[in-house]
Amino acid sequence: MTAAAPRCTCLAFDATDNGDGTGTWEAMASAPAGDPMLQRIGQEMQAVEHWVAEQAPGHRGPQDEGGEWDADIAATHDGGWTTLTLTLTGPWAWGEACVSALQEAGGPGVA
Repeated sequence: MTAAAPRCTCLAFDATDNGDGTGTWEAMASAPAGDPMLQRIGQEMQAVEHWVAEQAPGHRGPQDEGGEWDADIAATHDGGWTTLTLTLTGPWAWGEACVSALQEAGGPGVA
């Protein structure tokens, strides 16, 4: 990994071992709709997405379509709150190295 990992102040990742040498890492953050914090969370997620793309182990895309890794940012709205979710999927060693680097960069950690 060559580029410095972004400093994460809003994101903590939950890891899931998919049992086939791959994993899924998910970070969620919520704020009231219209809160400026939402922009900060979104920017942090985009910075992480860009950084992990630079660390890519191969072609990006869904595994069932030949991709080796993927990332997705989604938003849901409920009861006046917005929840942003960043999901990373890919080889276990790659994802663990990425999340470890993000944690070392000052993020809240990995669950």
